[in-house]
Amino acid sequence: MIKSRGSVQVVALADMFGVSMQTIRKDLHYLEEHGIAARAYGGAISAEVVNVSEPPIETKRTSHTDEKERIGRMAAAMIEPGDSIMLDSGTTTLQIARFLPDEEDITVVTNDFNVLAALTQKRKIKTVMLGGELRRKNMAFYGAKTVAALNDLLLDKLFLGVDGFDVERGITTHHEPEALLNRKMVETARRVIAVTDASKFGRVCLHRIIDIGEIDDLVTDSNAPEFIRSAAERLNFRLHLA
Repeated sequence: MIKSRGSVQVVALADMFGVSMQTIRKDLHYLEEHGIAARAYGGAISAEVVNVSEPPIETKRTSHTDEKERIGRMAAAMIEPGDSIMLDSGTTTLQIARFLPDEEDITVVTNDFNVLAALTQKRKIKTVMLGGELRRKNMAFYGAKTVAALNDLLLDKLFLGVDGFDVERGITTHHEPEALLNRKMVETARRVIAVTDASKFGRVCLHRIIDIGEIDDLVTDSNAPEFIRSAAERLNFRLHLA
């Protein structure tokens, strides 16, 4: 079932086979040990489709740099005077920070240390840094304090970085606390704008953030496959090609 469907859920399997959820969890653990599946929230994903390992930030910085720069420039042009925006962690959102116009009436909230460093070069932009525990693997802050800091915020636009973007399985990430924080970011924003280069399409990571239909815009490069263009029409989000 995992190989044919791509993913399974614990509750559904327990009902189908008339056994306890604990039994199903033990079976999924066995499959994970044998490299057949990777555990995910509430179930498991086929090892044939899931992308388990997260590349180091140094690798991310040097991959698809031209595409990320074009995406960052286009996304930055979507920000208007008076906007309050959230820049998620990532090397693509870092490019947005670089190209942001230095205007006094723009407020940027972020949990990314490198994004913060780029924004310190701007003298007029108001910058709000979310605290929490630093994850050195991607130099960003996560945890309960980070999520709680968003409780009283209502932002105009969220620029959401992507580890995996699959039409059926949604937007996913390697790090569970990042998925929790990203979902909270989505709740606080009036407009959700996903930003990613085309290499992330069809990739599935362990932890789901949101369905594709929950985004308002997607900014990507001109190498986007035809199925992404079709998904934009079917799911009614705006597609911007840099």
